[in-house]
Amino acid sequence: MYSSKVMDHFSNPRNVGELPDANAIGEVGNAKCGDIMKIYMKIEDNIVKDVSFKTFGCGAAIATSSMATELVKGKTVEEALDITNKAVMEALDGLPPVKVHCSVLAEEAIKAAINNYKKSIGEQVVDDEYTCNSCCHNKKCE
Repeated sequence: MYSSKVMDHFSNPRNVGELPDANAIGEVGNAKCGDIMKIYMKIEDNIVKDVSFKTFGCGAAIATSSMATELVKGKTVEEALDITNKAVMEALDGLPPVKVHCSVLAEEAIKAAINNYKKSIGEQVVDDEYTCNSCCHNKKCE
């Protein structure tokens, strides 16, 4: 069962679409479960000034993408990097265990966008490609 916040962010997602002046773009996906998330950010003076997303996936994937954009907007780059899948789930009042991987993708999309930004300004980054860690015990991802 989904919380009312998950249903709200699925039915009325925030910050949907491409961000034309984005200077940070991160795309992650999991071919086994079919979810693909792309996050666009406009970062100025080390602050996420604007953010949007495009997601192909289930309702939980859309809701976690929407919430992730709400959580990063206005944060410093460092604060945005500290946003975890647990924070996304808590902000949505939880997810069913088989949908936890959606929140992991949201966290990874944020990190991928920030890594993209850091590379563009010449900073050294460690590339962390998303790999399923079986956090939700979804047999499709194992």
